[in-house]
Amino acid sequence: MRFAKRLLLTAAVGAVAARRALRAPYDLTGRAALITGGSRGLGLALARELLDRGANVILMARTADDLERARERLNAGTRVQVIVGDVTREADLDRAVQETVRAHGRLDVLVNNAGLIQVGPLADMTEADFRSILEVNALAPLRLTFAARPHLRGGGRVLIVSSVGGRVAVPHLSPYSVSKFASAGLGQALRSELAREGITVTTVLPGLMRTGSPMNASVKGRHSQEYAWFATADSLPVVSLDAREAARRIVDALVRGDAETMIGGPAWLLRMGQALAPQLTADLMNLTNRLLPAPSGADVTRAGRDVEGTVTQGNPIKRAAEAEFNQRGAHGQPHQGDLS
Repeated sequence: MRFAKRLLLTAAVGAVAARRALRAPYDLTGRAALITGGSRGLGLALARELLDRGANVILMARTADDLERARERLNAGTRVQVIVGDVTREADLDRAVQETVRAHGRLDVLVNNAGLIQVGPLADMTEADFRSILEVNALAPLRLTFAARPHLRGGGRVLIVSSVGGRVAVPHLSPYSVSKFASAGLGQALRSELAREGITVTTVLPGLMRTGSPMNASVKGRHSQEYAWFATADSLPVVSLDAREAARRIVDALVRGDAETMIGGPAWLLRMGQALAPQLTADLMNLTNRLLPAPSGADVTRAGRDVEGTVTQGNPIKRAAEAEFNQRGAHGQPHQGDLS
């Protein structure tokens, strides 16, 4: 009996693997892709990658000036359109879907990329911090997927950009990690529930990427020290992944129809460590926390761009990423707004 069960399990696994191997890659040529947080950072890198593969892209972000600069940088004419909107407003999400369908007659790919990040010790975080980041990082993708669902049936794709922080909670990123655990769970739930409607959901869990985004992070605690460690780690070549390469791997996962994919070697190692040695990983996270700045005891939030010091300001890798991925305005000034 036990042998028969193993044989059936092996056959089932083999059938699933064969089905995946035989399934044709998703052709992006002529597809309409709506990207939240598309005006800069990873969203802009994903837009470039999708354009290179033949898709038409619609960028959604909160700031019109940022969107126009992104459109100019992409330089793809009418294949790039922009929508000003806030992902925490349901009316804006509905409008983004409607405008996409009106412009292209279809909506094929939904990229849930917009996100916030809050850096600082748990002792300086409040419940409001957790609630605000959950709205953007977890609930907004849920609402937008529901709004787009009627148009995606029968072959559409949904991409949820989560994080390795959605599998391993990183010290001084507590609200962010909680929100990314939620978004990763959302991706799993949507994957199984929407498959019967012909909608394929892919969740990606990247590690640090060189997008130049730390300047738009919300920082609490000892602001300058917190920003310094986070911005430095975000730009280290060994620790962080080039954003263009990250975008290529993410779109590869979308095209293959992967259920879930880790992006970046360090992210994969951290995930494996958590799976194979959870106690050791927890101990390492405890040690990491001891090395990070102590709490300040004050509920004061400042943007990364406002607490930048000379060390991070002079980092050439960081500044190059900020310039490439539209993190600074036309005259080199940091953008206002959320992280993406």
